[in-house]
Amino acid sequence: MENVNPRLIMYIEKNIFPEYEKNEKAHNIEHINQVIERSFNIIKQNNLLLDNNMVYTIAAYHDIAHHIDSKNHEKLSADILLHDDNLNIFFTEEQIKIMAEAVYDHRASLEGEPRSEYGKLISSADRNNTVKQCLKRSYYYGKKLDPNATDEELFKRAYNVLKSKFGEGGYAKFYYKDLEYENFLKEIRELLKDEDKFCNAQKDYIEQLEKERKL
Repeated sequence: MENVNPRLIMYIEKNIFPEYEKNEKAHNIEHINQVIERSFNIIKQNNLLLDNNMVYTIAAYHDIAHHIDSKNHEKLSADILLHDDNLNIFFTEEQIKIMAEAVYDHRASLEGEPRSEYGKLISSADRNNTVKQCLKRSYYYGKKLDPNATDEELFKRAYNVLKSKFGEGGYAKFYYKDLEYENFLKEIRELLKDEDKFCNAQKDYIEQLEKERKL
């Protein structure tokens, strides 16, 4: 996070990051930190000339309202950013508007393209870039949506969701060169060719995570 205002980082770490404790595991602070890191990695790979303070803030706020309404979280998260008066210390009104639009536009299922390069960046950085992330986040998000579902039902749900998202012709968009993401797509598409293979892989990984959690 080169050239990000330390006072901005302090404000967000103290006041925004704790809100992610309310989200389920697929959209918690671990995910936010991953998206922040990936945002700056994509900037470097593509030599993008963007404001690092804005990039950091967009990534920090993009899922903040997920626990309120997961289906409309992008709109609610954008609204929270837009009306956070403390950000007026760090940004102009126009910058805040652009950041809110980027948060609003970050969802993979967005029709059309994000309205700015910031929106394209956060949308790209928000995509999973490892198979393990996919297996973990799709399972725990499914469990949050339907706590009474059996694991077998959750595995099949995850398979169908990920196939429509990352399979050949899937709706997930990516706007910049990123070798990690390109390698991930090859791996996940290979796994998604066989539903049983996918479900068994997810089952094994979730069992491993649960064992580690109990240690």
